[in-house]
Amino acid sequence: MELVINGEKIQVSAAESTVTGLLRHFDLHHKVVIVELNDEIVAKESQSDTRLSNGDKVEIVHFVGGG
Repeated sequence: MELVINGEKIQVSAAESTVTGLLRHFDLHHKVVIVELNDEIVAKESQSDTRLSNGDKVEIVHFVGGG
């Protein structure tokens, strides 16, 4: 399946068919992230139920500490 993630076209396997699966694929499932799917924010409690489709536009923002 082809997704547009943070502006870049990326091929992902059908196993990453939910937002949670996609976050696991990128090893972000344990971090605080904001996910926007097709211009709508996906609530954290809905990520495991939110299905992805070919061509979806996903924006993922995660926080990085620093000093």
